[in-house]
Amino acid sequence: MVDRTGIFAGDSPFDIARQWLAEAETQEVNDPNAIALSTVDANGMPNARMVLLKEIEDEAFVFYTNYTSAKAQEIETAGKAAFVMHWKSMRRQIRVRGHVTREEGQKADDYYASRSLKSRLGAWASRQSAPLASRATLMAEVAKISTRHGTAPTRPPFWGGFRIVPTEIEFWADGAFRLHDRFAWRRDHPENQWEIQRLNP
Repeated sequence: MVDRTGIFAGDSPFDIARQWLAEAETQEVNDPNAIALSTVDANGMPNARMVLLKEIEDEAFVFYTNYTSAKAQEIETAGKAAFVMHWKSMRRQIRVRGHVTREEGQKADDYYASRSLKSRLGAWASRQSAPLASRATLMAEVAKISTRHGTAPTRPPFWGGFRIVPTEIEFWADGAFRLHDRFAWRRDHPENQWEIQRLNP
């Protein structure tokens, strides 16, 4: 693709995304892999929250959550989601929209096992997004789960990954006098070829 700045160089938008994230990991103080995930509920009301992106595959972006959470329920209903990953110190961002499927196989098991024991037990204890009487109630549930599952809890059946397969990825880089660089990669279906366009800032 034609890009005189060089920052958009790459044969795949996923290669560019991985490159930008790797650079952010050396510059961002906290959570360089944080994304603002957007969903809509059954009534079309939008919602947004921060989650941590855990992997950029060759054709998808992967994060993990509780399947009973509000975001998971909204994703299951719509089958689609969007996110923006913004790095303030680098003056760059990536916007993604696409279709979503679950990741419930070995990859989800491996990621769950890589988490700290307290985080694994917390995944069992939390009924994410449901009303909670008090923090003491939550901690009591953690203690109960700790006794039940010990030091090697398996991945809960209600906890796993989501894989966002994009139909659109936009890269934005800050430019002088607000003349930013924007490139959009678009396709109608995940199996189609990407069409690349430079956009007005």
